[in-house]
Amino acid sequence: MSKVIHITEESAFESQVLNADIPVLVDFWADWCGPCRMIGPILDQLADEFDGKAIIVKINVDEQPDLARKYDVMTIPTVITFKNGEISETSTGAKPKSEFEEMLNKLI
Repeated sequence: MSKVIHITEESAFESQVLNADIPVLVDFWADWCGPCRMIGPILDQLADEFDGKAIIVKINVDEQPDLARKYDVMTIPTVITFKNGEISETSTGAKPKSEFEEMLNKLI
């Protein structure tokens, strides 16, 4: 069973996201954000369903404000997909599971 990776250091972002050899979906979120909590279980499901094909990462914007700033995260949840270290797509707000699946399927 795969699980969502919680990144707590900027150095881990480089190794887990930018240097990943498969697509990565990054969720910028915070504990106090209702819509963020709504998509949490969806991302847990996707981590299992895309195990070995994509990586799901969560970054708490309160703990990592520099990363949030670097990627122009102004609203949460913001979900950004990366492939080969480059941003592929950005989505803001709570969305249905199908939209996150589509974002990942485009990259696989």
